[in-house]
Amino acid sequence: MFIVWVPVSLLLGFIISQTWSIQMSWDNWKAEQHNRGNELHKPSGSQPHIVFILVDDQGFRDVGYHGSEIKTPALDRLAAQGVKLENYYVQPLCSPSRSQLMTGRYQIHTGLQHSIIRATQPNCLPLENVTLPQKLRDAGYSTHMVGKWHLGFYKRGCLPTQRGFDSFFGSLLGSGDYYSHYKCEGPGMCGYDLYEGEEAAWEQDRGLYSTVMFTRKAINILANHDPHRQPLFLYLAYQAVHSPLQVPARYLERYKGIPNLNRRKYAAMVSCLDEAIHNLTVALKRYGYYDNTVIVYSSDNGGQPLAGGSNWPLRGSKATYWEGGIRAVGFVHSPLLVNKGTKCRSLVHITDWFPTLVTLGEGTIDEHLNLDGYDVWEAISEGLPSPRQDILHNIDPIYIKAKNGSWKAGYGIWNTAVQAALRVGHWKLLTGVPGYSDWVPPQTFSYQRLATRWHNERVRWDRGKSLWLFNITADPYERVDLSQRFPHIVKKMLMRLAQYNKTAVPVRYPAKDLRSNPQYNGGVWGPWFKDERERQEEEERDNHLFNNHIGHRRWKKKSKNRKLKRRVE
Repeated sequence: MFIVWVPVSLLLGFIISQTWSIQMSWDNWKAEQHNRGNELHKPSGSQPHIVFILVDDQGFRDVGYHGSEIKTPALDRLAAQGVKLENYYVQPLCSPSRSQLMTGRYQIHTGLQHSIIRATQPNCLPLENVTLPQKLRDAGYSTHMVGKWHLGFYKRGCLPTQRGFDSFFGSLLGSGDYYSHYKCEGPGMCGYDLYEGEEAAWEQDRGLYSTVMFTRKAINILANHDPHRQPLFLYLAYQAVHSPLQVPARYLERYKGIPNLNRRKYAAMVSCLDEAIHNLTVALKRYGYYDNTVIVYSSDNGGQPLAGGSNWPLRGSKATYWEGGIRAVGFVHSPLLVNKGTKCRSLVHITDWFPTLVTLGEGTIDEHLNLDGYDVWEAISEGLPSPRQDILHNIDPIYIKAKNGSWKAGYGIWNTAVQAALRVGHWKLLTGVPGYSDWVPPQTFSYQRLATRWHNERVRWDRGKSLWLFNITADPYERVDLSQRFPHIVKKMLMRLAQYNKTAVPVRYPAKDLRSNPQYNGGVWGPWFKDERERQEEEERDNHLFNNHIGHRRWKKKSKNRKLKRRVE
C-alpha cells in the first residue's frame, strides 16, 4: 500500500476560515432534516427489504479493497458495486456501537457512556428507548435477529424478542467459544450462551462454527419468508472476527505465508466470514429478495492488533478514540442506489442508520425520540451533501485518568482529565486519555521483525498530554497535533463539548450481581433479575399451581371417600 502524506499547510488556511461558518448553516439544516422525517427521498416501489450485517472487531485495513493481504472477494465485489463509506464512524467498543445502532442516540443520552455491558451486571439498553426493529415492525416489517446481542439480558424485558425482534437466534454475551458456545467471566462463572427466542438453544447446538451456523440460520429465515407479501428486516450480527481466534482448518491453508500466528488465524476467520457473506447474497437472489433489498455492511469498532487485527495506517486500535478505534469498514450495496460504484466521503455515523432505515422503510420518525442520527440516504445514494457535520464520539465522566488533565488546560471551559472526543467538520478534538496510540503496521512478518518495525513507528511526544487537535481531512493519520497553533478552534470545540455534556444523563454502570452466575440458572447465561411486578406475577403463578394441586388432592380424597361410602352401602 502506498501512503500519501498530505501537507497540512496546504489545506489549513481555507479550512480554518470556512469550517465554522459552514457548520452554522449545517446546524440549521439539521433541524430541517429532522422535521422533514419520512418525507425525504426513498427508493421507488414497495418497502425495501433491509439486511444489516454487523461484524465484530474487523480493522480498517482488514478488507481487500483497503489494501489488505486478506482475501475478501465477496466483500470487495459488493462494495465495488455499491457505495463505499470512506468517512464512516462507529464507537470503539461493542455495546456502545450496538446501542447507538439500535436507538439512533449517543451514549450520553442512554447512560451507556462507560465501557461495555458486562455479563454479570444488572444492566441493559434502557427500556425507555425505542429501537430500530420496533419502528420497522410498526411500519409492517417482519423483524429477525441472528447473532451477537451484547446489549444486556439481566431481566427478560432486555432480550431481543422484547425489544422489537419477532425472532432471535444467537448469543447474549460479547464473546465466547465459536464451537461450544460457552463463556467464562471468571473462576466458577462459566455458562452456555446460545439462544433461540428466550430459551437456551440446547437442541439447536450441533457444535457448528458460529459463522457457519449464523449464516445457515439467516438463509433459513429467507427461505421461509415470502418477500412479496411482507418486507423483511434481518439483523445479522456475526461473532466473527472477535477473539478467541478460532477457525476451521481449511481456511488456514490459504495463509501459510503469514508467520504471525494471530494474524494468520485472524485472516482465515475473515476469509470464512467473506464466504458466508457470499452465501447470504446468493440466497437473497435465489429467494427473490435481492432486487428490492438494501444491504448495509459495518464493523462495530476498530481492530485489535494483539488479536490479529490491523487498522494501518490509522492510529490506535479498538477501545481507543484514535481513528483506528472508531473509523470503520462500511458500505451499502443495493440495486436501489442511484449512484452505484462510488465512494461516499461525507460524514456518516452509526447513529444515522436508525433514521435512514426507518425512513426507507416508510416508518415514522417521532420528534420525542430525540435522535442524534440523521437520514443520510441521499448522501449515500446520490452523492448529495450530508446533513451531518459533527460527531460526538463520547464523553465518559467515569474515565478520568489523565494525570495532567485540568480545567486550566481546558481554558476553564472543560476539565481535560475527562475522556472525550468530538469531530466538527474537518476538526477532531480529544481530551483525557484517548487510549493506546501507536501506529501498528500489518503483522505479516515474524515477531522479531514486528518488534523492530513497531518500535520505529512509535511517537513519544504526546506523553503527559491531555488535549489534542487534529485536522482529519489534511492529516487522517493524526500525526500533527495542532492544539497549540489554533487555540481559538480548541476553545470553540471545548464549548461544544460542554454544551453536549449539559444534555447527558447519568451513567449506568452497576456493580457485579452474584445472582448472574450461570450455576444458579441451569448452567446458562440468562435473565436472573426479577423486579417487583415480575415477582408478584411469579408468586401468583406459584400460588395458582399450589392451589390447583391442593384442590386436586382434596377432590381425589373426596372422590375416594364417596367410593368407600358406596361400597359400605
